[in-house]
Amino acid sequence: MTDSWPDIAPAPGTPDCGPPTFAPKRGWWVTRHADVRAALTDPAFRVPAVESGPPGTLAWLRASVSRFSPPQRHAERRAVVVSALTELDPDELRHEAARLTVAVLDRAGDRLDVTRDVARTVPLRVLAGRLGSADPAAAGTAVAVVAAAYHPGVDPALARRADEAVATLLALAPPAAPEVRANLIGLLVQACDATAGLIGAAAHHLLPPRGAPGPAETGAMLAEVLRLDPPVRATRRVTTAGVRLGGRDLAAGSPVLLRFDAANRDPRVFSEPAAFLPGRPGAGLLTFGAGERGCPGDRQALALAAGVLDVLRARCRRLRADLRHEPHPTLRVPTNLEVSVR
Repeated sequence: MTDSWPDIAPAPGTPDCGPPTFAPKRGWWVTRHADVRAALTDPAFRVPAVESGPPGTLAWLRASVSRFSPPQRHAERRAVVVSALTELDPDELRHEAARLTVAVLDRAGDRLDVTRDVARTVPLRVLAGRLGSADPAAAGTAVAVVAAAYHPGVDPALARRADEAVATLLALAPPAAPEVRANLIGLLVQACDATAGLIGAAAHHLLPPRGAPGPAETGAMLAEVLRLDPPVRATRRVTTAGVRLGGRDLAAGSPVLLRFDAANRDPRVFSEPAAFLPGRPGAGLLTFGAGERGCPGDRQALALAAGVLDVLRARCRRLRADLRHEPHPTLRVPTNLEVSVR
């Protein structure tokens, strides 16, 4: 493999870019780069509201984190997350993720499953430890249970398991006000599937089946994987008033799905929408959102993934070309990815 990287084809189900489209049971889909960015930064598009529940439950957690907060509560809750992130140096996160990945590979024998053994464990252990968890490994396991039920509308059995996992995470978290602890747990939950999906996609696209990997810097390559095969394919909004977007009139109360996977390939922004261009990392990237609700932990997420990929690139080779993903309407996380280890 050299610095001439292959194109990455759109994932199945990725729509073409065009004006916003409406279907009665689906709502509006927004696919063009300019339209997605406009909706992310327009206060008329709000995150759908969630209902709260008894303290210490999954419903309470969702209603307490900045991710699902109404505008009047969002800033103060986001500040908790931003304050915690300022204490997390990306270089240190990358080094620690690489160290733990080396330890996993040293125990693995000649093969391992990237998703199960690394992508779903290492980033969460590093992040939970840096956020003060009493048991980072146990916290990582509990976070995965919460993440599986995080979005509203899940199976009640998953929600009950998540209630127990939230209680575990609260017990492991350092002393703080309940809302502070909720937002630190929310930070872990937000990182869970997205970081695992990014590592899995990068390992699939970047690890060679034979020979040595090219010299391109891992962080630059990850940013392009994040654009071309994003682990978070879309995000939801609801209009609070009638608004015009992309030449279409959206009524108040309209459900809207903003498609990052399509917008990141918009030919109006990218002259070669499928081309892998590690020399311009992050250019035009929308996967981390934009505006006041854009992800505040983008540098930390990329650092954790880069630490893992630094080691995988040096010591692993891909064994299979095909890849399956967990069923989810907006996330894209590989179910497994087997590699050889040296």
